[in-house]
Amino acid sequence: MSITRLKYFLLVWSFCASTFVLNAQAALHYNFQPIQNKIQSWVDSGYYNGASIIIAKNDQTIYEKYFGNYDTGTVVFIASAGKWLAAATIAAVVDEGKLQWTDKVKKWLPEFTDAKGEATLAQLMSHTAGYPDYQPNNKPVDIQQTLKASVENILSLETDTMPGTKFKYGGLAMNVAGRMAELATGKDWETLFLEKIAIPLHMKATHFTPVDSAGGHAPMLGGGARSTLHDYANFLSMIYNNGMFEGKRILSAQAIKNMQADHVLHAKVNSGEFVEKVRNNKRQDIYGLGEWREEVNAKGEAVLISSPSWAGAYPWIDKTTGVYGFFLTHITGFGKGFNSFLSSPVLATMVRDAVNKK
Repeated sequence: MSITRLKYFLLVWSFCASTFVLNAQAALHYNFQPIQNKIQSWVDSGYYNGASIIIAKNDQTIYEKYFGNYDTGTVVFIASAGKWLAAATIAAVVDEGKLQWTDKVKKWLPEFTDAKGEATLAQLMSHTAGYPDYQPNNKPVDIQQTLKASVENILSLETDTMPGTKFKYGGLAMNVAGRMAELATGKDWETLFLEKIAIPLHMKATHFTPVDSAGGHAPMLGGGARSTLHDYANFLSMIYNNGMFEGKRILSAQAIKNMQADHVLHAKVNSGEFVEKVRNNKRQDIYGLGEWREEVNAKGEAVLISSPSWAGAYPWIDKTTGVYGFFLTHITGFGKGFNSFLSSPVLATMVRDAVNKK
């Protein structure tokens, strides 16, 4: 090995070692044992084969842990945690001026001549479009090969309510939003996601296709993404920094503000929705664009935002402590009375407690 290469190797090794030491020292300031015990209990109970978690404060990793058969390279389908990624992708298209959040479906898909055509792009991404939450069992969206074909399946479905009148959590309407983005840019959804979000954020293992649960390859914006622990942490870093990542702007500050704003507005919210159950707070302003507004401050600004999944994956940003984190897992223990969608959010408050007790 030449002297130059040796010096380079030593420099890289020194940097990595220093980073590891700094992260380890940061973790020593906090007691994350309760979080570790909680996750280990879920794995030991057979709910998950494995799991991993990463926590950053002020953009510095303060805790990272792997459980069961998970490691740094584990790729997992993250279900509804992908809604946040989908919203960010569309926000990038809006930033370009090729779409507007106020665009109605019928502007891009004139064949939607009923009430579904009156829904706006923002309503499609905030569960207030009036669409059914999911496809009927006899018309599963993921057997299609393209987003265009899956949206054609949606065309014949009846609306549940008029746009803007009811909040109904699901994912079907988001596919229509994705198709609008395809038409506005002339690019397929996966290409858009890669160009706007995945590649700039070094999310090399994160994709929306294929779904393959029924032989199809159509992306499912509301639940078909897969990712790794560090890939998604990069995304959270960008959101936490108001659209910036490694000194480069990925999304405008206005895009981040729009995503985190209340988009439920005057739509009816039924009792027992996610925020009420996990935060014991019955509010109207519970959802933005692709993300939950779990907590808000006195000004109505979101201070705890997340995108939980039925499978257990849970990304969150807690502005009260300058913390963001991602819990990566996928449920295997069905039928045991365990609800991963409602269980994972306890990690956000446990981390907050640990940070505040420093």
